[in-house]
Amino acid sequence: MTEKKPFVLRIDAKILQKVEKWAADEFRSTNGQIEWIITQALKKTGRYKEPPDTEPSESSA
Repeated sequence: MTEKKPFVLRIDAKILQKVEKWAADEFRSTNGQIEWIITQALKKTGRYKEPPDTEPSESSA
C-alpha cells in the first residue's frame, strides 16, 4: 500500500459541496473522491504512470 501524506486544502465552499455530492453518489468519501479526481486528471494528461506490480507474476516464478 502506498504512503498517504496529509495536507490542508483550501477550496471554494460551493465546489466542495458539489464534490461531496459526487462522492456520495459514487459511494466514496470526499477525500477518496478528490484523490480519484486528481489521479484521473494526472492519467489523462500523461503525468501519472501506474506503479509497477510489487507482487511477482506467476510467469516469472
